[in-house]
Formats: sequence, C-alpha cells, structure tokens
Amino acid sequence: MQARKKYVLLGLCACCWLLLFYWGGGVQVRLLKLLGQQRGDVVRPWPDWTDRVLLPGYAQLEELQTGPGSAESPRQRHQAWTGIYKDSRCRMETCFDFTRCRRRGRDGFRVYVYPSEKGERGSESYRKILTSIGESRYYTTDPREACLFVLGIDTLDRDQLSGQFVPNLDDRIKGYPLWNEGRNHLIFNLYSGTWPNYTEDLGFNIGQAILAKASLNTEHFRPGFDVSIPLFSKDHPQKGGERGWLVRNTVPPRRKYLLMFKGKRYLTGIGSDTRNALHHIHNGKDIVSLTTCRHGKDWEKHKDARCDHDNLEYERFDYQELLHNSTFCLVPRGRRLGSFRFLESLQAACIPVLLSNGWELPFSDVIQWNQAVIEGDERLLLQVPSTVHAVGHERVLALRQRTQMLWDAYFSSVDKIVLTTLEIIKDRVFSHVSRNKYMWNALPGGLLVLPEYSTHLAHFPFYYLSLGVSPGQEFTAIIHAVSPLVSQSQPIMKLLQVVSKSKYCSQIIILWNSEKPLPPRSKWPPMPVPLTVTDGRRKTSSRFLPNVAIETEAVLSLDEDTVLLTSEVNFAFLVWMSFPERIVGYPPRSHFWDPVKNAWGYTSKWTNEYSIVLTGAAFYHRYYHYLFSHYLPPSLRALVDRTSNCEDILMNFLVSAVTHLPPIKVAQRKQYKELPSPQTVRLAPWANPEHFAQRQECVNSFASWFGYMPLVHSQFRLDPLLFKDQVSVLRKKYKDLERA
Repeated sequence: MQARKKYVLLGLCACCWLLLFYWGGGVQVRLLKLLGQQRGDVVRPWPDWTDRVLLPGYAQLEELQTGPGSAESPRQRHQAWTGIYKDSRCRMETCFDFTRCRRRGRDGFRVYVYPSEKGERGSESYRKILTSIGESRYYTTDPREACLFVLGIDTLDRDQLSGQFVPNLDDRIKGYPLWNEGRNHLIFNLYSGTWPNYTEDLGFNIGQAILAKASLNTEHFRPGFDVSIPLFSKDHPQKGGERGWLVRNTVPPRRKYLLMFKGKRYLTGIGSDTRNALHHIHNGKDIVSLTTCRHGKDWEKHKDARCDHDNLEYERFDYQELLHNSTFCLVPRGRRLGSFRFLESLQAACIPVLLSNGWELPFSDVIQWNQAVIEGDERLLLQVPSTVHAVGHERVLALRQRTQMLWDAYFSSVDKIVLTTLEIIKDRVFSHVSRNKYMWNALPGGLLVLPEYSTHLAHFPFYYLSLGVSPGQEFTAIIHAVSPLVSQSQPIMKLLQVVSKSKYCSQIIILWNSEKPLPPRSKWPPMPVPLTVTDGRRKTSSRFLPNVAIETEAVLSLDEDTVLLTSEVNFAFLVWMSFPERIVGYPPRSHFWDPVKNAWGYTSKWTNEYSIVLTGAAFYHRYYHYLFSHYLPPSLRALVDRTSNCEDILMNFLVSAVTHLPPIKVAQRKQYKELPSPQTVRLAPWANPEHFAQRQECVNSFASWFGYMPLVHSQFRLDPLLFKDQVSVLRKKYKDLERA
C-alpha cells in the first residue's frame, strides 16, 4: 500500500513539472517578445553584456548567420553535385586506363591536346594553359601515344552569365572519338556556377575525367583523382614570373601591420556573410580590414548604412603598401571559395590567414599547407586577431620563408601550375617511381626532382645538408675530346697525367667527339685509374648526357686543352664537397643587361664579378646530367648541337635555376687553356668570329625559355689558406697554385 502511494506521488510531481515547464516557458517567450516589441530591438539569445555599445568589436548574430544566397543544406548540395557528376566516386583505380601510359615504360606519360575548331576563341588564360602543355616534355601530337587528353575547348569559365561561357559542351565533347566517357581526360576549370549560389555546376557532364579545378570544395573533391589548382588571373605570367618579395634573412620577421585585408564587400548572396563581418576586427592601427561596396553596376541600389563610411576608409590605404608591410593577410572567400588574394599573399610573403570553410587548398595532395598558412574558421572571425597575435617570431619567419618556397616552385607562372598538375597525375600513374612529400615541400621543389633518377633523398645534392650526409670522397673526370689523336705530346695527354695523379680521382672517361674514328685503347697511355673512351656521336650536348659509367657523385668536366695542376684539381674538389649543389671551377664569365639593345649580353672580361663558371674546368653533381637531358626541352639541346656552342652556358642556367645561387670560382687563374700553335688557332672554336655572337644569342634564348634570368652575380672566390701571403712556402698546403 505504501509503495502504491509512493508511485502515485512521484507521478503527480512529474506531471506538475511538465505543466510548469510548458506553461512557464511559453509565458517567458511571450514576455520576451512583448518586451522586444516595446523596445523596438531584436531579441538576441545572449546576455546584454555583449551589446554593441559596450563591445563594438563584436558582430551581431544575424551578420554571422547564413545569408540569402547560401541557404542550401549539405544534403541538397550533395544531391546537386551527384546530379552533375555521375562518377563522383571515381578513383584512379576505377576511372583511369593505366595501360595507355605504360606501353612505353617510363616514357609513356604523354599528353595530347585536341585541336581547336575553326573560329574557336578561347580565353587568354586557357591559351596559356595549352601553350604550357605544348611546350612541355610530355606533349605529343599523336593521340595513339597519349596517356592523357586535354580538350581544345575552353572550359575555364562555366558561369553562364560570362562572355567566355562556351555553350553546348556536352554535344561537342561527345563528338570526340576518344572521349570514352571522359576516361584519361583532364579538364581545367577556374569558375563554376552562376548567381546566386555559384554551385559546382560546370554545365556539362565530365564523366570519368580528372578535374583540375580552382575553388574546389572538400565535399566534392575526389581524393587521389582530382587536382585542386589555384585561382589565377588572366595577367598571370606564362613563364618564370616575379620572384617572391621576401629579402633573405629579413629581421625582424614582423612588419608594420599585423593583419590586413582590402577588398570587395558583397551586400547579398553567397560569400556576403564573411565579408560583411570583416569590419569588426578593423582598428586602423595594427589591424587594417577594409571593404567597399563600390563595385558592380547597381551597387548604389543595394548599399546599406555602412557603405559610405566603408568607402571613405577604403580609400585611405594603398593595397600594395599594405601587402608589402603586413605580417598576415586575410584571405576570405569571395563568391567562390578561392580568391586571387591567395597567390598575391604568397608572393608578398604575407602569411595567408584563410577564411574559406570547405576549400580544398591547391595541390593539397602534395603540399603541406600547415607550414605556410593559417587556416581560420569563418564562424570564428573574432578569434583571428588573438590567434595571429599568439604566433611567435620564429614561427612567423618559418611561415614566411615557406610561402616564398611554394610561390617560386609552383605558383609564380602558368607553366609551373600546369606542370605541377601533370607531375601530380604522373606520380599517381607511376606510383612505384614517384616523389615523396619531403621532395615536394623542400627546396628546390618537386618539379626539379625527377624520381626516374632516384627516389632516395641522399642521391640528390640539395638534400645533403638537411640529411646530415656528405658526398662521396672521389670524382669521375670527363674529358671532351674534339681533336684527332696524332701525338703523345698533345694537351690531352698532359691533362690525363695531371688528373690521374689526384688521390680523389676514381676514373677517367674520354668523350670522343672528333671527326676522326675512335682510337683504340692501345693509343692511350697507361693510367693508374680506369680509363674509358666513349663515342660522343659528334654532339656537343653529349658531354652532359647521363652515362652509366659514371659511378661517383662528383663529376669533373674538362676540355681537352685545359691546363691544370693536380693540386688545383684537389683543392677544387674539396671546395665542391662543401657546396655539392653548385658548380665549382676556374674559368669565370658574366652576363649583363644591355639597355641599348634591350637584351642580355655576355662578356669574358676579367672583372671581380662573375655569374658563370665554364664547364671546361669545373666540378658538379652527376644529377645535373640527368636533369640536363630530361628536364630541358629538346629544342635547347638542338640549339647547342647545331652551333657546337653554349652547352656550358646552358648548364650554368640550369644549376642556377635549381639553386637560385651563383657558381663558385676557386683560386685566381687568368689562363686555363694550353696556348695553341699558329696552325691550330684557326681550328679552335673560339677563333671563329661567330663564336662570341652565338653565345650572346644563346644567353637570350635560354633566358626566354626559362622566362627569367636565373644567373646570379657573385664576387665570391675561394682561395687556399695563406694563398699568396708573404710567408714561408713550407707553411702552405697548395704551394704550386701560386705559380699557376
């Protein structure tokens, strides 16, 4: 009986609580609404201490909520995406035909571009993309050889309101006999969707094609299949591009402004929420966040109460001045997730602070972006100032340095953006011979590290320092021979004796490029080291072709008439071991800009400044042989072979492009060639009146291909200790050098 009373009492209590909660909560809500109507204010779900009057730096809730242009739920967006891209689950294993790429082994990665139709007018940006592919080492004109296909139709701008929108793409693409539902095709896109939602709709079915797209959403990105690329303007350079703005070892790492933004503010539509709230963090001192409504045709019809004030404040600051003098740059989303401001910040070494939720960052498969940017959250805008304030000086400097590395390696030109896209796809196709993350994220960047040479870091000269390893203790001498062998007193015979006496010499290879037949081994003198004579096939560029006979990391390149002492060879080799990524040698040359001819010039004058060390007597790493043959285009090597000239200049261009550093000259020597007899002067290549003019032309041709001048001037020279000092010769290790 007592238990029954207890249960009844508990039931009555529960009913009372439910009634109290229901009626009491309703009364409270009605009272709050009534009070709000009387005060004329909007009722906010937070206490009055966050009132705008007390804390003007905070945003109203309605400013941070979803705007009218982005009311789609995640499910609706997913349904729209799958309706457009029926193969949204594509992966390389399911939607790519590997057999097309592996028919020719490692050389099977070829890219074919469909010819443009008559009267087809593509955008300037798409023309640059196709030009980059056409000039790459992967391009082929034969579709039967192709591993990858690129459309000749411009697919960059798929906004139906744009003047560059190409209609009826579905029907046109289906007419391609090799389309095959998009398999093994690569489609480039910068702009998708249109007002007001700017969805991922491209206006045609890409099928099983790989999508290289800017502003990719992580929800729609197909990992290991698609490639996220940066949004770049039509003025982005085709080749080379400007260097980053960070001066080496800039101290202090922080600049005048801590954080900056200057850009458009959208009053309605997608992207308006984030930019409408940016004014809350602006203080006009160390944080400058400026927006303007003055853009578009009808901006005055839609302007709000804040527009006039914002426009006046906007004009007070210069954008370029802010870029150069800010430590962090806000990169909020625009109508789409990506923004031109991203690349601008990277170049300026202004650390990007991203406010673009869901953006798949460019080349995210290979680039470790946490080392270069700070990823914020659009919903937590007000936390950004405290976040960047908390970043220490060492971290700031590291982030800024990484922005420069990434800009120079992958983003400074359309060429680099396109080649990075192709290299990422190639690494997926040949995954057993591919770059690792370290290669992509360390100098000199993945484009200059060819995995076909090796996939081991210790085999590349520019990783020795970071790995804490040293190059081998021996070198291979390669002597370029062009004169017939007629006497044992020829300069090449003396050179063989000098080089073979070096305790560091492992072997000697003679590259025979004479018009006369290759002499038998018996014609050559006995050597204390292995001697190999190979046929250079009368090609000047053959001296830098990969040679399986080279067993050492160091290569000593020599002309047949070079005059050196054994001590000079030893000293230069020891210097090279400290700088294995550079060219180290004796004969210097230089380049200069001729403002009269508006062209680059070449000089052999003896001055204190140089930018080239001739490979007639120089050390370098054997990897540069592979890079010379497989990275440079055949057109440049053909130029060298056609003129029988400039191969040494081209090698200097290549090494300086890799290192961004000058070569190193060792010990002063004005003459490094054997004085020829009057009879042989006429046969010397440098005696040809056209020889010097050809070298001038070569410098300009090489600079044109690279898109900039990679050669770096230097006044640095390394001499032995006590070199030419007035002390006893007994105290000097390299006594013979002073008599050279």
